[in-house]
Amino acid sequence: MDLMEMLLQLGLFSAKTLVIVIAVGALILLIAVLAAKSQDKPELEVEKLHKKYKLFGKVLRHATLTKEELKEEKKTQKKEAKEKKKEASRKVFVLDFNGDLRASAVDHLRQEVSAVLNVATPNDEVVVRLESPGGVVHGYGLAAAQLLRIRDKNIPLTVCVDKVAASGGYLMSCTAHKILCAPFAIVGSIGVVAQIPNFHRVLKKHEVDYKEYTAGEFKRTVSLLGEITEKGEEKFKEQLEATHRLFKDFVHRNRPQLDVAKVATGEYWYGEDAKGLGLVDGILTSDDYLLSQIPTSQIIKVSYTKKQKLAEKLSGVIGSAIQGVALKIYEEFERKTLL
Repeated sequence: MDLMEMLLQLGLFSAKTLVIVIAVGALILLIAVLAAKSQDKPELEVEKLHKKYKLFGKVLRHATLTKEELKEEKKTQKKEAKEKKKEASRKVFVLDFNGDLRASAVDHLRQEVSAVLNVATPNDEVVVRLESPGGVVHGYGLAAAQLLRIRDKNIPLTVCVDKVAASGGYLMSCTAHKILCAPFAIVGSIGVVAQIPNFHRVLKKHEVDYKEYTAGEFKRTVSLLGEITEKGEEKFKEQLEATHRLFKDFVHRNRPQLDVAKVATGEYWYGEDAKGLGLVDGILTSDDYLLSQIPTSQIIKVSYTKKQKLAEKLSGVIGSAIQGVALKIYEEFERKTLL
């Protein structure tokens, strides 16, 4: 290859590279504009589940109907279109709560409840599809308080448990006017537990001093590294009992028909047994309950999602774009070199 041809190839390679860089830059600019516009939109997502369910049914019917049945179906649809039936005025707002140990979903729940309370009336209903094995007291206490806001506005509140509502999950559930659960859902566990490993003897064995300074006799009762005294342990157990008492009082206040003394043992039960004990009001999945409301109500799912900041969105896009350009340039360079 002579010098002139080499320069020509190099020029073509540079031109291609420049085109790629300009194209990627334009793409990034377009994404930035779209992302900036999307930031003005609310972070609340609303989905009309009744329309979604009806559409699923319609698609399935059309896939399974014979030609004659399909003609009848079309006639019925035309008739309904002429009648122009109005959409039901009653609304069933659906909220999802998937609990973890920290009850971190409470941050979204409080936004969703606030949004619903702006439009819901006592004629409407709020359904919470709740799944949680429980967790920290203060987190689930706040989550239960959010559901009480609905009850305080005299808006019917239904909690549906398809898998588990134990401990803190049941603390939330008992705020509802009606609790429904699937046949094998786990319900109950009205109790308090604390587990603290202690390494004091290990430190002492290896002659490691650990000093902890507090102001207040019971500022620290038991700790991870300090010596656990009889007095401190007794106080810690007393605090656990006090928390359990608050839990039982809360359940009794919101579900007075329940024999709290009988069920507040920390045990859990499956659906049918839970119903027999009065922990729940009915055995039904959330799917069946929502489907039963479609003839008379609009089913509206409300979910709050925290959107990424513009910088976070662009950083991922730009990183992928730069990586793609670098790979393309490398491939082009390798190919030119091999020629």
